[in-house]
Amino acid sequence: MFRAKSAQPHGNRRSALTRALGLGLVAATVAACSGPATSNEGGSNNETQSIDWASIEPAKEITWWSNHPGASKDIEEELAAAFTAESGIKVNLVTAGANYDEIAQRFQAAAGTDALPDLVISSDVWWFRYFLNGQIMPLDDVFEYLEADVDDFNETLYNDYLYDGQHWAAPYARSTPLFYYNKEHFEAAGLPDRGPETWAEFEEWAPKLAEVAPADGAPLGLATGTSWAAWWGSNIMWTNGANFSKEWDVTLDTPEAIAAGEWLRGLYHDKNFASVGNDSQADFAAGYFATFIGSTGSLKGILDAATFEVGAAFLPEGEAGPGVPTGGTGLAIPNGRTPEQQLAAATFLKFLTNTENTAKFSQATGYVPVRTSAGESETMKALYEEVPLYKVAIEQLETKTRNQDWVRVFVPGGDAILTEGIEEIVLNNTPAEEAWKQITPRLEQAFEENVEPYL
Repeated sequence: MFRAKSAQPHGNRRSALTRALGLGLVAATVAACSGPATSNEGGSNNETQSIDWASIEPAKEITWWSNHPGASKDIEEELAAAFTAESGIKVNLVTAGANYDEIAQRFQAAAGTDALPDLVISSDVWWFRYFLNGQIMPLDDVFEYLEADVDDFNETLYNDYLYDGQHWAAPYARSTPLFYYNKEHFEAAGLPDRGPETWAEFEEWAPKLAEVAPADGAPLGLATGTSWAAWWGSNIMWTNGANFSKEWDVTLDTPEAIAAGEWLRGLYHDKNFASVGNDSQADFAAGYFATFIGSTGSLKGILDAATFEVGAAFLPEGEAGPGVPTGGTGLAIPNGRTPEQQLAAATFLKFLTNTENTAKFSQATGYVPVRTSAGESETMKALYEEVPLYKVAIEQLETKTRNQDWVRVFVPGGDAILTEGIEEIVLNNTPAEEAWKQITPRLEQAFEENVEPYL
């Protein structure tokens, strides 16, 4: 098991990072998970230097790498153009990958080269790896110089990037999972027009939903896959009183974790209440699944694709109460750029996440606005009036969310390893105790080789 650390990952690790310069971390476990290695090769460490930002003239052109989360390319182009018109700084928006993992691979490959962007997508399961690699800079000083109102960021979302007393990214396209349901199926099954408050209530409703679902459908669509399975899996664990880890200590051998995994296995195999499907979101929109857990960032796409009226609700609770993870991505500024480029990128980042623009981004995509003030902006009020479901995501964010288990978001490859364990349970009907035993040593090795020496 891992050695337990303090309640918030922090501490003086700068000397360790300095010693690590030029040393590549052993990354066999990470490579096996098809993720970029954690290595300082070709990069610089996170030793921060005091920069007099007032003496810096921002660059006139920057490059932004994005995968356009939530089909956001159009709104990203619009916001970039608006920033250029206001500041005179040109933003080159580059499609750097189809998803967060592809961008991470490309960002890793660009370390130490002139191909680095000035602003880069930094998802919840990748930013800490960027930090360990020495690839990104802290934002606190430059945000203070720019008078960015960081206190207005949703506290949970902004502090997702807090380590060693500094913030290494800013929230951007952020989300929580939502419980979507087909109102036509619910009406046909004689169920109330709301989501189930608990998983126990869902199990009571599932047989009725199975009766009205297509022959090849299911009461619940719940897909697997890296950066997804362990995300919704957090809800399954937490609502059953379990965790993937406690701080750095893997806890998959606890009775609660085994029971949570067995409940999940039964959902797919013993009771046939859940199915992976071919594409769970598309299958839900086509009417094959009566319910579906999807990102708040998928809301607009689901509403556009569905041929029926869609309902949305908080994730169901369990005996241990609620358990809603946050997710999505932030934006980080690479450490290997000049102060002029970094200041221009930070100026754009401040603009991109201001009250009005985060509201516009939310309106266009369904991601939650990252600033508290945006929830009461005229843009969001108009959106709530037009599509009340958007407010469900905001209310869940404010009342039900919690920070994720460290082994998923801080250990390189942890998310992918957890996904393999969940897929053993879901796809292969492997008993939870056996599935968890298979992945626990790999999670421990990934920590011991790729994180512990640098804490």
